[in-house]
Amino acid sequence: MSVPVLEGRELHLGYGNSHDVVSGLNVAIQNGSFTVIVGPNACGKSTLLRSLSKVLPPRSGTVLLDGAEIASMRPKEFAREVGFLAQSSIAPDGITVHELVSRGRYPYQSVLHQWSDEDDIEVSAAMRRTQVDDLADRQVSKLSGGQRQRVWIAMALAQQTRVLLLDEPTTYLDLAHQVEVLELCRELNQVLGTTVVAVLHDLNQACRYADRIIAMRDGAVLLEGEPKDVITAETVSRVFGLDVEVGPDPVTGTPLVVPAAPRVY
Repeated sequence: MSVPVLEGRELHLGYGNSHDVVSGLNVAIQNGSFTVIVGPNACGKSTLLRSLSKVLPPRSGTVLLDGAEIASMRPKEFAREVGFLAQSSIAPDGITVHELVSRGRYPYQSVLHQWSDEDDIEVSAAMRRTQVDDLADRQVSKLSGGQRQRVWIAMALAQQTRVLLLDEPTTYLDLAHQVEVLELCRELNQVLGTTVVAVLHDLNQACRYADRIIAMRDGAVLLEGEPKDVITAETVSRVFGLDVEVGPDPVTGTPLVVPAAPRVY
């Protein structure tokens, strides 16, 4: 089997002086995959993503990119390979769409390499692909939730990374905008070959868009694999403590999760 593009080995993760949120976790992300991490609140999903993105250093254990430890990589070097969009990204006051997307080129700037025609080309291409080019002069704060998410993804796309980590990219969006963002992520994965890792709450969306699902609970990985193998009634009960029925999605054939009828006492 090929070396995973991104891997965590025996990860122990936490914040400040608190106990570990994640203890002894192992995870491997395959190149070119669309992986979704699911699990109940406070199970360690976002903490894991922050560690894979080099934002949260492990208390112990190792994160590797193409088999090399990311701890030894320079920030700009790592940022040219892995992009990360936090759960609630906040744009600076007054910044325009074009200005924010242009920040994706920061890893390529240096004293010897100032802004270039290539940077202009990549920013324009990222804005076209995410369909925000007509919003270039608008302030990000004036956009709808779905538009803002597309702008943030455009910034990550301008960064030209092989791996894109997304922490709950559909939170606070209505259904239409959720689908819009996830369709864009699938396009980046299937057309550009970007390895996408996302934390999602909606199991049905996870099954529809992911080719691999990691199910977590209490800081540990309970199960991982293809949606059909992971999202079963038994697994959902173990992970979420909820009785469900799982059948085929009438559109895609992927697992469709429906809460079971409440018990009558």
